[in-house]
This record gives sequence, structure tokens and C-alpha cells, in this order.
Amino acid sequence: MRWNREQYLDLMTFGDAPRPMFTELFGPLVGLDAEWRAQGAAEAEIAMTAFDWDYVPTVFCGGYTHMLGPPPVVLEDNAERRVERDFLGRTMLLLKQTATIPLPMDFPVKTMDDWLRVKPHLAFTPERIRWDEVEAARRAQAEGCLVVAHMPGAFDIPRELMGEEVACLAYYEQPELMADILATIADTTWRVLEPISAKLRIDQLMVHEDFAGKSGPMVGPVQIREYFQPYYRHIWDLVASRGARVFEQDTDGNINPVTPALLDCGLTSIYPMEPAAGMDIVAVRRTYGRRLALRGGIDKHVLREDRAAIRRELEYKLTDPALRAGGCAFGLDHRIPNGTPLDNYRYYVTLGRELLGLPPLDASRTGWGRMAM
Repeated sequence: MRWNREQYLDLMTFGDAPRPMFTELFGPLVGLDAEWRAQGAAEAEIAMTAFDWDYVPTVFCGGYTHMLGPPPVVLEDNAERRVERDFLGRTMLLLKQTATIPLPMDFPVKTMDDWLRVKPHLAFTPERIRWDEVEAARRAQAEGCLVVAHMPGAFDIPRELMGEEVACLAYYEQPELMADILATIADTTWRVLEPISAKLRIDQLMVHEDFAGKSGPMVGPVQIREYFQPYYRHIWDLVASRGARVFEQDTDGNINPVTPALLDCGLTSIYPMEPAAGMDIVAVRRTYGRRLALRGGIDKHVLREDRAAIRRELEYKLTDPALRAGGCAFGLDHRIPNGTPLDNYRYYVTLGRELLGLPPLDASRTGWGRMAM
């Protein structure tokens, strides 16, 4: 079902939404399509359109806040892998059989001098605002699309520049470097979104971090309050004062130890809430109530087990009264893993719809818009 922006905003702010969402955040991992075709999948199932997932159409606000530079130079490209040199000088490796996103093999920043050389790629320029896209977003919003703005991550950018280990150590060993990186992205993001939000209502502010793993976050409450919070609040308070209603963070892993600090930063929603990393959306809702909306939360790994396990997972989460009351878009906690039997996925969809009181699938109802933004 296609939702409009008002329905979605009401859902994610605990307003008068018609019901929870049942959605697919990301779609299949690389290679699952071949597995499913071998099991008799229809092309509409491969494309996800056969499952009538809930979604809201989104449109980008037209403000570019992340690192900018010329396109990468391809160094190697074959059936197995692609190697590129990006504008920061990083060697980027894409393993085509298992991934869709290239990962850096080296990093350009170790010292303040290194940072000053790449800092212009994150500095403000008027070209970061594309007014034709702002106007297109305004028209799309009038037709029910959700307008989304993005801000660079407070940990995500240092990690992209330095790698995780050096970035974590820099909080202690090079605090001036970390402070200057955060000050730069804060200045650029504010100077991009301030004029845009004066002419276009931004509905949702998004920040990508991925700063946690199964054992916990790579930064603690102290770093979040010192580095994240002033930056997050500077941007969120601006767009919220002009009508934005959702401030969402994308991070994998176990963030239980730092969730209170993240809420102090102004966040209103977090996804994808990975059960394998200890993120239990039922427990999170009981702890934080209406302070935190959630997306995802259903264990993707359970789809490779039997139907009884799938039923236990869905009955535990989809029937919870607090989650059913609003502020929740139920979905798998990340991409559909390889080894997921097609029949299990079909059962998951059918049972989930049944538990949420949705009508059975009907071939006349199609359409899917990925919900990860």
C-alpha cells in the first residue's frame, strides 16, 4: 500500500495513523534472486512488487551536504570485482558477487595536515543547493511525497576519512582534529539547509552513522554528548522550527548503551534495530515509549529457520500493543539474507499480513518503494 506523507508522519510521530506499517526496508542480498528463480519465483517476486509492501514515496530536498568531488577513476573492472580511485585518493574495492557498495582499502586522513587537504570536499559552496530540485521537491510534496534531507554522520564522516580505528582513537589523541571535522560539516549542512528550509518544508532529517556492532557502539555517551549532540541539535533545531517532524538515524548494531544520549541529540526514530545485535523492539518500546519511533526490528535470520520460528518472531512483535499503537514500521532488520527459502519468505509475508489484519495478497495490488532512506 502506498501511504502519503501525512499518514506516514502521523505514524512516526504517534499521531492518528490508520495502522502500523508492514514494509521491506532494503530488499534481497546479492545472489538471492538466483536462488529464488531456481525455486520458481515469479519476476514480480524478485522485484518485490508481488508482496504489496507498505511504503511512502520520498523525494530528496535538493541540498547536497556530503563529500563532493569528481567521479572515481576505474583501475580494474571484471566479473568478480571493480577497483576505483576516488577523489579523496582512496582505493575503493567492490566485490560484485557479494556486495553493491565499494569499500575503502586505505584512508587519506591521519593528521590535521591530511584533513586540511581534503577539507574543501566538505566545505560549503553555493553549488551544493540545486534550486531546480528544491522546486521539484515542493511539487512532489504537494502530491503526497515525503521530503527528506540528509546530514553527514558525526562518526560516519571521520570513519570514511580515517577508518574506524583511527577515528575512535582521534577522540582521545586528536580532539582538535575531530572538532574541526564536526565544525566543518555542521557549517556546511546548516548553510545548505537553512535557505532550503526557508522555501520548502523538510519533513524528515536523516543521518547515517553505522557506528555499532554486535558487541556494542564504537563511541560512548561521552563522545555522543560532546561531539554528536551540538552538531545534531544545531541542524535539527533549525529544520524542526520550520516544520520537520522526524529526525531519523540509520545505524546497525547494538546501540542500547547510548540510546539515551542519542535521544538527547534530538533523534525521534532509529532503524533497522537488529535483533542479532541485541536490539529487541518490544523491549526498546517498553523502555522509551513514545520518545522513539522504530523501523525494522524483525529478525532476518529467522526466515532461514522453520515456520514455527517465523510465527514465534512475528507473534511476539506484531501483536505487541505498544508497537501496534503507533511509531512503528515493521520490517526485516536488514537485507533478506542468502539461503532464505522463497516459501519461507512467502509465509512470512502472508502471516505478517494476517497478524496485522491486512487483506490477503491480490495480484491487482502491486508496487514497492524501498523504505530505507
